[in-house]
Amino acid sequence: MARATRLEYRNVTMRFADTAGRGVTAVAGVSLAIADAEVVALIGPSGCGKSTLLNIGAGLYAPTDGAAFVDGERVEGPNAHVAFMLQKDLLLPWRTVAENVMLGAEIHGQPRSQRRRRAHELLDGFGLGEFAGRYPHQLSGGMRQRAALARTLAVEPSVLLLDEPFSAVDAQTRMVLQRDLARTLTRAGKTALLITHDLFEAVTLSDRVLVMSARPGRILEEMTIDLPEREDPLARRRDPRVNDYVARLMDRLQIGEDTLEPQAIGGGA
Repeated sequence: MARATRLEYRNVTMRFADTAGRGVTAVAGVSLAIADAEVVALIGPSGCGKSTLLNIGAGLYAPTDGAAFVDGERVEGPNAHVAFMLQKDLLLPWRTVAENVMLGAEIHGQPRSQRRRRAHELLDGFGLGEFAGRYPHQLSGGMRQRAALARTLAVEPSVLLLDEPFSAVDAQTRMVLQRDLARTLTRAGKTALLITHDLFEAVTLSDRVLVMSARPGRILEEMTIDLPEREDPLARRRDPRVNDYVARLMDRLQIGEDTLEPQAIGGGA
């Protein structure tokens, strides 16, 4: 049975003006769909418009042409169905860890008792329960990113947009955070669009990988990842097929956009 589409981009184009007032096209004619409980990784050269697409999906940018849809509704601005996690944790230094996790739910008007209970459930799940009353400066970088992930999940979003969320931590911490994210997304049945420059991360965390061209960004390739359950990225990493997927992605990233036709990407199967 086909799964419902949670996040969709229909023929999205985004143009900006540069410092000289000239038009710059960041992405051009991008169409893709991500199904319920699916995780899709988006890779491509720097400046190809990956983050622009996330900003459009989050309602922070209005596309020049085309539209984004979440749960079938056109994205007209920030909404409660989408949560965005960035490279930096952006925890507020004057709030405790628990208060930071509760922030989004507080903004959405959720009752204090409900958001407090949810925050502590998430912190316990990420091994941060004993640090709920601490402040961000008292946590390590990895712990801060866990708290940021807990804050992202606390609003119970339909879609998570993840912009290189682990790029600022060391390799060992990154593997732990990848495991935490994979388990959380799988067990909670969440839909996510992940930007990463780490090809192993793209393969081990996702169901599909989409390859973008250089600017103006277009979808050049869709790669379905046929590996064991993505709940355990370390087990996936041990699978010898991972190296084959990464090698294919490396080859694709070296191909110029003029040699491949852009394509619409669907994800409801």
